Amino acid sequence: MASPVKNKSRLKEALLQQLPDLRTVLLFSLLVNILVLAPTLYMLEVYDRVVNSRNHTTLLMLTLLVVGLYVLLEVFEWVRSRLMNEVGVAVERNLRESVLHAIFTSRLLNARVSGLQVLNDLKVIRDTLPSGTVLAVFDAPLALLILILLFVIHPMMGWFAVAGAVVQGGIGLLNQRRMRKPFLAASGYASMARNYADDAVRNAQVIEAMGMLPGIHGKWRDIQQGFLRDQAVASDMAGSSSAVSKMMQSLTGSLLLGIGALLALDGVIGGSLIIVGSILGGRVLTPLVRIVGGWRQIEAMRESMLRLDGLMAEYPLPEEAMELPPPKGQLTVEQVSAVAPEVNRMILGGVSFQVASGGSVAVVGPSGAGKTTLARLLVGIWPPVQGKVRLDSVDVYSWNKDELGSHIGYLPQDVELFEGTLAENIGRFGEVDREKVEKACRSVGLDDFVAALPQGYDTQVGADGAFLSGGQRQRVGLARAIYGSPAFVVLDEPNSSLDEAGDAALMNVLGMLREQGTTVIVITQRKQILSALDYLLVLLDGKVHRFGRRDEVMAELQLRPAVPSAGNGKTTGGER
Repeated sequence: MASPVKNKSRLKEALLQQLPDLRTVLLFSLLVNILVLAPTLYMLEVYDRVVNSRNHTTLLMLTLLVVGLYVLLEVFEWVRSRLMNEVGVAVERNLRESVLHAIFTSRLLNARVSGLQVLNDLKVIRDTLPSGTVLAVFDAPLALLILILLFVIHPMMGWFAVAGAVVQGGIGLLNQRRMRKPFLAASGYASMARNYADDAVRNAQVIEAMGMLPGIHGKWRDIQQGFLRDQAVASDMAGSSSAVSKMMQSLTGSLLLGIGALLALDGVIGGSLIIVGSILGGRVLTPLVRIVGGWRQIEAMRESMLRLDGLMAEYPLPEEAMELPPPKGQLTVEQVSAVAPEVNRMILGGVSFQVASGGSVAVVGPSGAGKTTLARLLVGIWPPVQGKVRLDSVDVYSWNKDELGSHIGYLPQDVELFEGTLAENIGRFGEVDREKVEKACRSVGLDDFVAALPQGYDTQVGADGAFLSGGQRQRVGLARAIYGSPAFVVLDEPNSSLDEAGDAALMNVLGMLREQGTTVIVITQRKQILSALDYLLVLLDGKVHRFGRRDEVMAELQLRPAVPSAGNGKTTGGER
């Protein structure tokens, strides 16, 4: 079994794993900030030493030294940028499994989560970590070194630089508070627009057939306008703050020049220190100016981190657990109740029944009785809010699906195929056993169809099985469900798209599964399939109305005309 990992921040763990590289980046940032002073020191030496001594050799040696320091500075800049890029890639690599698991699990539970948004959040984190704005965060504490040099030149210049840094910090804090609300609103509208567009694309055929595109486009445009409006507000705020921040940097440098001149006139400092102090004052504020100018990028990364951490906390990776033996197929449903995820409405209440290994059950009932919800609980897609579904006494929902999956067959109402070959789809995209694929196709009557294809089992099915008809897709899904002779098979409306030949193939499959000793649950609305199954379960309003031997239950139903019959030959789609 597997249980989820709780109360751990996967994002925090991924960042902590990169602490050695981050410490190295901090070291290189220290070296970079020291080397940044090279031009200032060169200027000071030229004014104080070379001009006074008029020594060409001293000028040459100082020039060669400063050129070497410039080269070293660029090398250190490249190294720390490369390290931060590796940190971003490593964080993405460490989070990738958790993020994909969270996306997949949220979609299983019908949560309104955009996979594109989540993957974009991961990309934002990866791209922002090596950015100049984040590197400026590393530089900010090291600006203290330059501040100390200003105090060494004269305390007045040092305190004036401190005042400039405080003003810059205030601008940054004000910028963050002003931007947060419109930025969050813009992000919300962007997510809504993306989800709405995704839904529209998925239903493109319906929209086109019934002329709904103008209305759909109009609603999407309204959402997009909200995004553009709030984004413009956030951009204007960021632009104004950046402009004020740059002005303060220039003003601080110029005023420091004036203060230096005043001190020089009083004979407190030398003339060369006037320019040096002005340059150093500008350097103190450079990291803060870069942070304020790139605050939108930091805010975007912060929001992406919060969303990702929340998603991974809600849908954590399962813990490693002891490997269990393959199931034999004994099914026990114990007082199971269920609600549809994201919806506060009870669908199943107190459902209980038991099926021995190799048994078969037909589940019938009116639309909305909870048949499809029961199917999802039986294969462990949805968790029950109460009770347990057990396979060989083990909770199906908590059982590691990588371990259990090969022993379960499932055919949902809406058959979903994936881009790849027929063999890959039937073989569940694992290591394809061609003999098992061919056996499954023969069982469902697809072998003649496959033989007529130019590439046979290597034929690409296209996105969602685009080149297959509804009946062919259902047969491929059925072949996938029985691939590898699973111990437990759940079929939800397996004949909803089948013709007469398909119905015959389905009956053949059910007979084969009986001979193999496979436990089978079939949700159906058609009476003709009941003869191939041992038991009959009647669901009504989410509760078990009747359960027992097929003939006995059918006899009871015939004696009670008010109870819904096993079916009327029609299928339902999308029922819960």
